[in-house]
Amino acid sequence: MKTYPVYLLFLVFFVSGLVVSAQDENKISFPFDKDTGLISYQEVVQEPGTADELYIRCIEWINTSYKNPADACRIRNRESAVIEILHRFELVNMDGEAKVQAGIVNYLLKLEFKPGRYRYTVTDLTLKQASRFPIERWFDKSDSLYSPLWDSYLEQVDTQVKQLISNLKGGMAPVAVKQEEKW
Repeated sequence: MKTYPVYLLFLVFFVSGLVVSAQDENKISFPFDKDTGLISYQEVVQEPGTADELYIRCIEWINTSYKNPADACRIRNRESAVIEILHRFELVNMDGEAKVQAGIVNYLLKLEFKPGRYRYTVTDLTLKQASRFPIERWFDKSDSLYSPLWDSYLEQVDTQVKQLISNLKGGMAPVAVKQEEKW
């Protein structure tokens, strides 16, 4: 009779271990720069066109994607084929049905162009505060400021950056030229 509590205790620990490992598997894996240790989304995208054509397409994308493109673009260098955008997006908490602003995350989007391809890099993700707060701190559960909301914020950051990248790729695709009908 004394073995039942032992088996029950073992079963409880085994099941709780499975739940914890399942939660770890559902976590988002962020791309980190091996040199800086910071979150860094980077990809080389093959796209037809010269470096100058890709640069111009990107300027058009910026003008349609940002409310104030002149403010967002910190560097526009056509000769070196580099554009740097410093911008931000908002984080939210759900309070029942209402969305409550939780903060603003700044990011740096660097675009580099070469014939037939361009490279984007999204990095320097920081929470806007009085002092610099790199969002990589949200991974540290031993931080004295840790909040369970940080996991939600990391998911929001990942979603926002992936939407930005998807929007960029769509805007950089060549525009199909319509053939006029001949009468």
